[in-house]
Amino acid sequence: MVTDSTTELVWVQVTFTSPSMDRASGCTTESMATAKVRLPEPLGDRDVMVDHYSRFTAEGAKPPALRLCGKLGCTPPATGCTPASYDQALTAVGAPEHTYRDSERCDGKWLVLDFSWRTGPACGDSTDAACSSRLGDRWFFRAKKSGWEPIVRTSAGGCRDVQRREPAFPSSLCESLAPLSPSLHPSCPPPSASPMPGVRSTANPARG
Repeated sequence: MVTDSTTELVWVQVTFTSPSMDRASGCTTESMATAKVRLPEPLGDRDVMVDHYSRFTAEGAKPPALRLCGKLGCTPPATGCTPASYDQALTAVGAPEHTYRDSERCDGKWLVLDFSWRTGPACGDSTDAACSSRLGDRWFFRAKKSGWEPIVRTSAGGCRDVQRREPAFPSSLCESLAPLSPSLHPSCPPPSASPMPGVRSTANPARG
């Protein structure tokens, strides 16, 4: 049913019930179903929002179909050296929410993106070191029609890691890169093997 509408958007709520979780009913499978919604007036150029999460638009779709919009909206930003396009790159690598972009090196075809995120509690202006603790990452990207495509992730400086994966990556964007700070990207080697309880070494100590 239609729950609300504006000059730009129509909200539709789809509600269904299913006995599939009622094992005793014998209905233990799921199948596709079609729901029809009658609008009080023509949709026009407005988008449709279903259940507050899925947005559909007629822009770029063949009538009377609508096109499902993505995480970046119905009109994703063009791939380039812009803040909106950098946000798309962060989404492509699954960066945590509330990530800060620390630096960008971009020529429109290739991108290096350093970013970090807070890991401590929300302490306001406290001087406690835990309140300002954070982790960080560095990713290299190539431009595609669909947006920035990740190439490789590394904490090392220079071009070695990215040019091993993509030799065409321009040295001008990476040759002066410094390694990420160990505090941002700590190394966590596996713990060394320790003797099992109750087992003694059979090696004899050296005698002089």
